[in-house]
Amino acid sequence: MRFLGKTDMKIKRVGFGGIPIQRITQEDTNEVICELENQGINFIDTARGYTISEEYIGHSLKGKRDKFYLATKSMSRDYEGMKNDIEVSLRNLQTDYIDLYQLHNVKPEEYDMIFNEDKAYRALLEAKEAGKIKNIGITAHSLDTIEKAISGDRFATIQFPYNIVEDQADELFKEANAKGIGIIVMKPLAGGALNDATLAIKYILSKEYIDVAIPGMDSIEQVKQNVNVLENLNLTYDDNKKIEEIRNTLGSRFCRRCEYCLPCPVGINIPANFLMEGYYTRYNLKEWAKERYAALDFKASECIECGLCETKCPYDLPIRDMLKNVSQKLG
Repeated sequence: MRFLGKTDMKIKRVGFGGIPIQRITQEDTNEVICELENQGINFIDTARGYTISEEYIGHSLKGKRDKFYLATKSMSRDYEGMKNDIEVSLRNLQTDYIDLYQLHNVKPEEYDMIFNEDKAYRALLEAKEAGKIKNIGITAHSLDTIEKAISGDRFATIQFPYNIVEDQADELFKEANAKGIGIIVMKPLAGGALNDATLAIKYILSKEYIDVAIPGMDSIEQVKQNVNVLENLNLTYDDNKKIEEIRNTLGSRFCRRCEYCLPCPVGINIPANFLMEGYYTRYNLKEWAKERYAALDFKASECIECGLCETKCPYDLPIRDMLKNVSQKLG
């Protein structure tokens, strides 16, 4: 157990990510939440964008709200939108307050404007003053966004992808930890690309400066397996050898979302397209992924194969072939 940054949330270092709730029933969710309580996992993270996740979790927490710290998040950027989303989250989660409300997936170009008078941060501050939320956090897939958040003093927590093949936030995490900013790791299994959940979580939590990893879990068995990692966080020689093998194998076709490939001449957000394909293929959230993919301004199918992106990718990924794969699966 440890405090999440400078907040008063004392949490287990394995938390619960709410994305997979979308693919199971309310009854299954009830069982998973009960097992979280049995295992002492007390940090739950969900989002407005995860369809029925908030509602299912809220129903499951009847009579046990005080056993958990609740975190959710919204993509709203304007004042009225965020104000409304906070109220919807409170109703969905069937609670009077939310422990951590996060600005969801903030892009670098959006960062400065969210603090304007008519934008989302003001709504979060007002909700905090009213006791509807306890802490304000931010999530992102861009290092630039997280770097800006750490350099300021507006956020109690940051949430960012980090795993065996996505460790580019390492130095920023150390800086955030030194400043008392809580660190929440999403995508601990690289969006389902890593098969060994025990090793994946062990790798993350072996680093003392990381507060909590939030793997998605949709069964009692997964809850038990993931919490058992906490019994021993020391990486062995064999563990490190396997980690290097995973990096060498998976790294050749895995997008770390560093965004060095951007801008694309025809406007394709290349990392976002790969992210949707990951939700479709590895998370088994096919319909949700298709809907989010359809909402993208420019899709993988619009690639003109100029190859400029590949000249800028620090990981030498075959981006054109990978975009073709996205187009074949998602349209």
